[in-house]
Amino acid sequence: MPIEFPILNFFALSPIIVVIVLALIVMVVDMLSQDKTALGYLSALGLLGALIPCVTLLNQTKSPTFQNMVVSDGYAVVFYIIFIIAALLSILIALTYLEERGMQQGEYYILILLSTCGMMLMAASTDLIVTFLGLEIMSIALYVLAGFNRRLISSGEAGLKYFLLGAFASAFFLYGVAFIYGATGSTNIHDIGTWFTDNPSYQSNPIALVGLALLIIGFAFKVAAVPFHWWTPDVYHGAPTSATAFMAVGAKAAGFAALVRILSISFGGVFTVQWQVAISLLAVITMTGGNIAALAQKDVKRMLAYSSIAHAGYLLVGVAALPPTGDELYRVQAVSGLLLYLMSYTFINIGAFAVVALLEKRGEIGTKLSDYTALSTRQPFIAFVMLLFMFSLTGIPPFIGFWGKWYVFWAAVDAQLSWLAAIGMINSAISAFYYLSVVVQMYMRTEPAGDEAVPIALPAPIVVTVAVTAMFTLLFGLWPTPLIDLMSLGMFG
Repeated sequence: MPIEFPILNFFALSPIIVVIVLALIVMVVDMLSQDKTALGYLSALGLLGALIPCVTLLNQTKSPTFQNMVVSDGYAVVFYIIFIIAALLSILIALTYLEERGMQQGEYYILILLSTCGMMLMAASTDLIVTFLGLEIMSIALYVLAGFNRRLISSGEAGLKYFLLGAFASAFFLYGVAFIYGATGSTNIHDIGTWFTDNPSYQSNPIALVGLALLIIGFAFKVAAVPFHWWTPDVYHGAPTSATAFMAVGAKAAGFAALVRILSISFGGVFTVQWQVAISLLAVITMTGGNIAALAQKDVKRMLAYSSIAHAGYLLVGVAALPPTGDELYRVQAVSGLLLYLMSYTFINIGAFAVVALLEKRGEIGTKLSDYTALSTRQPFIAFVMLLFMFSLTGIPPFIGFWGKWYVFWAAVDAQLSWLAAIGMINSAISAFYYLSVVVQMYMRTEPAGDEAVPIALPAPIVVTVAVTAMFTLLFGLWPTPLIDLMSLGMFG
């Protein structure tokens, strides 16, 4: 009897394959070349090339492959674009940042690319085991990136703390997978949802409920939701700023990519009330806790770390608004709102960290709020783009950050969670105090008499990053329709 091989649709995963091959090429070139900066440019060009199959796949029909363990659909492809853009912009920041600090090594770019592969695998996964593999590929690379600056104790501490708490998060997730498999006999998220539909008497199965709770805890660690956020400020502050920019947007987006797909497909018709209440409570304490902690910060890099926690809370509002299975219109609105928020947050946050990287000199010098005093007179362009990022992170129109929050809160109102949207708006108002304090420091404070302003160098790669992110923030804030239309393609079935 002839052996039958499964049909594998490699084209459906072509963006992931391109990034994997790129990582291998960079690894080989790293052994042969002494010019490590060139590896950064090679990585950036390769990531631009990885966007080409993404554009091709956007209008393709849903394509499950590899024994239905991964899928290529609009949802996965939009996340591919988010991850590739985050990696590309972070590499542009790193080109000069690493050179100035004597850390220019090929391993850095390889780790960025491998972590991106893990993120992309999480977005495409339709099996909990594959999700776990993507999670670990992403996380292990990020642990090393966090502690990449071996000259600083704070960087080593960041790497160790991220590793230890990340291992706990992975353990929670894996235990959750084990419980769900024990209850349903499957790790495929579609089969899990079908099993609950076909066995209504098991829809209150306590083993499955415990498994779901453990999965949510595991993801809460990864997206830095309160009270699982304790690693975030120290890791973001201690890691190289170029790595922090990547972690702050990439790891968060990957966690939400997998969480939304699992909740919608596997648990869209079961335990809905339980997980919606749990996610809503997480959203409230995460928004509030992140914003209150950020108010007390006098270091801009640390403030942005707490700010990222608050933004995880806003995104959890959108997750709580996911409707039960069958409400297609509301699902499209909730998912596209989340995607819009994540896409806009990627550009805004990386732009803000790029400005921090420009001002940062050695270690922690240049990251304090006082270092931004009178920046508008020392470097008007940098002060202006930082103003755009701070306004957009606050949610002030006409910047893209406003539209991200608008659609997420709108989805919550449609899901009969108006109280949650109201708390989100109150927290947005609270965030204005610390975001606008940076603007006040740049435009309304003067240098003390006798102090000589330190000149600010403007390396081309970081300037390009800042300019691109600022243009995105302003252009799509004034004209968001094309971006909204793109996000509406990010659906899964």
